[in-house]
Amino acid sequence: MTAATALAAPAEAAGGFRLIALIVASALFMEQLDGTVLATALPAMAQSFHVGPLHMNVALTSYLLSLALFIPASGWAADRFGSRTIFRTAIALFTLGSVLCAQSVSLPMLVASRVLQGLGGAMMMPVGRLVLLRTVPRHDLVRAMGWVFVPGLVGPVIGPPLGGFFVTYLSWHWIFYINVPIGVVGFVLVSLFIQEVREDVRTPFDWLGFLLSGAALSCLMFGFELLSRGVVSGMQAGGILAIGVAAGALYVRHAHRVAHPVLDLRLMRVPSFAISMWGGSFTRITGGALPFLLPMMMQLGFGITAAQSGLITFASAAGAMLMKASAAPILRRFGFRNTLIWNGVLATALLMSTALFRPFWPLWAMYALIFAGGFFQSLQFTAYNTVAYADIPAALASSATSFYTTFQQLMLSAGICVAAGVLAVSMHAQGHTHPALGDFSVAWVVVGAITLVASPICVRFERTAGDDMSGRG
Repeated sequence: MTAATALAAPAEAAGGFRLIALIVASALFMEQLDGTVLATALPAMAQSFHVGPLHMNVALTSYLLSLALFIPASGWAADRFGSRTIFRTAIALFTLGSVLCAQSVSLPMLVASRVLQGLGGAMMMPVGRLVLLRTVPRHDLVRAMGWVFVPGLVGPVIGPPLGGFFVTYLSWHWIFYINVPIGVVGFVLVSLFIQEVREDVRTPFDWLGFLLSGAALSCLMFGFELLSRGVVSGMQAGGILAIGVAAGALYVRHAHRVAHPVLDLRLMRVPSFAISMWGGSFTRITGGALPFLLPMMMQLGFGITAAQSGLITFASAAGAMLMKASAAPILRRFGFRNTLIWNGVLATALLMSTALFRPFWPLWAMYALIFAGGFFQSLQFTAYNTVAYADIPAALASSATSFYTTFQQLMLSAGICVAAGVLAVSMHAQGHTHPALGDFSVAWVVVGAITLVASPICVRFERTAGDDMSGRG
């Protein structure tokens, strides 16, 4: 089946849009859960491998590097071999990589297994989003995106307490084994209910662009990661980031000279896509900072356990889950433009209110604010992730999903870097050796101020942008 035919095909033929959305969501949940669970288990893994805990950072960065290298190629692969084939292969690779991680007896073996996981993860999200675009009717896309986005918020929130449970009561190996049943079920469901879609016109693969974009993205993400963790000096991390910027500039020059670049910059000429890219990038600073700052503030600033922290921060996931039933009527009533402008302000205000949290606050008040923040932030991301494709032609859908997911991942990494950097500066300015509540408050305010930039950008949306997707008018 061609992409054009699939875009017009009813999702009911493949089991309904909710089933398709949940299949894609299960892959995203598996990927998001994996990273946050792993961070909790690194000290135990270091002891098992007889290495210093600092050396275990390579287990995180190797996965990020693999993502950066292979995400740009995901769209071309889906067009060439079919979206179902690539999505199914991605789940299989991620699951196999998880088993090999659990079986690792040394750090080099773990790193190699994480690279394989990253190859699967790099294709899962962009191709999963492409599956939605090509099989779900446009008027159901908002609801479908709502179902898909929730696991992305739930995974980082429940990951740390779940990882702590596995390490404490079982062993670190189970943080990888938990992916196996999810992956097997996902593989079977994709085989049964997802249609095979590929482009009839085959384009050559942009190898030079692939190398340049991979160098740029890997250096940028690796630099952000090192800077946020303080593993190397600021000058060393800055040098890696500078190489990434230089490679990115060379890629931009290259992309304007070839007919089919691996990341097609001409997509930025589509107004709804470009505005969603810029606005969503500032908003995703929050998306990256939230799972990093909130659990750390609860544990270091409030002095509570990881399990207690997980119960509080889970309120954000609960708000996100409620949103999936509310996004469609909200967007139908107010439209994408108004929602993204004013909901962005509200979501940011709720985020910044976290700066006021103190141990003497009643639990219900913190629960309420975190719950509301999770709801409105999830609505914001759902709106961005949907309206970005409102005016994208069917033939460019695969390129658009690769492009969008690449920068989404980059900005989430930047969010962690910004939050960690502000914490470090505040600690230095106030002479703290460990983060205090005041340092976290400064970080929340700065992250929120950056996120507020998105609302003026969203003013540039047409008032009717995405109306056929939301059913408005």
